[in-house]
Amino acid sequence: MKADLHGYLRAGREAVLWKLDGLSEYDVRRPLVPTGTNLLGLVKHLASVELGYFGDCFGRPHGESLPWFEEGAEPNADLWATADESRDDIVSLYRRAWDHSDATIDALDIDAIGRVPWWPADRNEVTLHRLLVHMATETHRHAGHADILRELIDGSVGLSKGNENLPDQDDAWWAAYRDRLEETAQRFA
Repeated sequence: MKADLHGYLRAGREAVLWKLDGLSEYDVRRPLVPTGTNLLGLVKHLASVELGYFGDCFGRPHGESLPWFEEGAEPNADLWATADESRDDIVSLYRRAWDHSDATIDALDIDAIGRVPWWPADRNEVTLHRLLVHMATETHRHAGHADILRELIDGSVGLSKGNENLPDQDDAWWAAYRDRLEETAQRFA
């Protein structure tokens, strides 16, 4: 069970990073929806929460500086890259978070108890199992956000490199398909 959950977490991590491939610095930072969601911000957020869940919650300090989580930091500071934070900085942080998380996951039994201090006291005692499910789910949720953002940027889609996981159709088919969906939706406008 632990290996399966860890495998899903790893797959989600790779999917998120793959969405950055080949994009400019501008495109990885672009806020494409009203809430400002952007690709590099998703990576920064995921790195930060992995360090918290698999580090702090199990008393396994990660030693990373996360100023966006400090007292007085602006809201959502973990969801975008400042001008002083490069893509390489954030991707490297995420890879270090993976290493730290993987070491925790490997070292602990699936039923090991941790505490999530930012959760309500009546439910902040958790197992490694629960946090593996939580983090794999969160990572895949954000991978879905990244899918949409990447499609908006350059039309690239897919589950992973070489696996679009969509019907193999040409651009004309997709345009007609989208038009048909819009026509159907308009009936309910």
